Amino acid sequence: MPEATPSAISRHAELFVAHRPALVGAAYRVLSSVSDAEDVVQEAWLRWSQVELAEVREPRAYLLRITTRLALNRVREQQRRRETYVGPWLPEPWSGPLAAGGGSDPGDAAELADSVSMAMLVVLSSLSPLERAVFVLREVFDVPFSEVAETLGRSEEAVRQLAHRARSHVQARTPQRPVDGRTHQAVTEKFLAAVQGGSIQSLLTMLAPDAVLTTDGGGLRQAALRPIVGADKIIRFLIGVVSKAEALSTSGTKPSFQLTTANGQAAIVALVDGVPDTLGLLGIDGSVVTELFLVRNPEKLARFVVGDPPP
Repeated sequence: MPEATPSAISRHAELFVAHRPALVGAAYRVLSSVSDAEDVVQEAWLRWSQVELAEVREPRAYLLRITTRLALNRVREQQRRRETYVGPWLPEPWSGPLAAGGGSDPGDAAELADSVSMAMLVVLSSLSPLERAVFVLREVFDVPFSEVAETLGRSEEAVRQLAHRARSHVQARTPQRPVDGRTHQAVTEKFLAAVQGGSIQSLLTMLAPDAVLTTDGGGLRQAALRPIVGADKIIRFLIGVVSKAEALSTSGTKPSFQLTTANGQAAIVALVDGVPDTLGLLGIDGSVVTELFLVRNPEKLARFVVGDPPP
């Protein structure tokens, strides 16, 4: 291959930067890890920089193909790491801007946020790697079946079957009454106030009787080693945790709680000395909280940037 000229490198970079948000978004939805997604996209750039642009008809499709294949390779490494993971595993939270579609109109903002919500990522992580990739490419990025088949090295019929299984699985495990961002934020804010105030009655009205709380400390922070099921048990756990936290000394170790944005939705962050210690995210069906996720693993919070709640 002839050595790339500065102008060729500049054109490679221009195209890559234009599509990078979508590439990171695709990799993150497949991998549920910001750090792994960034690594995959960096490797995609190295491969892209060596491609003859004259041979590429659709840069976006080509880049998504490279990125998806690299992400699937990384999934195998992730699966080995999770075999020795301590306690429940949750996706690494995302604090960056959302990306999908790749066109000028990425779709409804609420739908886009749902595609990267913690609840959705937990569901996606329960799919097989191929089902996950097909779902992300088809449902989030609207890639034609023929291109998905080429990306995965499968027949178009096989890809359609994977898409059907993935869609059915996701529909069965996602809220039947999804809420918009404003409602999600209002419920999250009310939930935080109820926990801090120790208002058991308010929490009972907000939590589904069979709600599930999952905590992820990764063996590095104290966390429940199994999901906690049932509103009563969850309330006792949360009020106990907050009470202990607020009883800490006031020498800078006492946590503060605030709303922030995580995975496109309002979330609760506990800060200790200005550093995220715990991130809480809610899964909401109608006006009822059905799922709670507490991320405490410091390795998963290292890249998280605390900001304002969604506008």
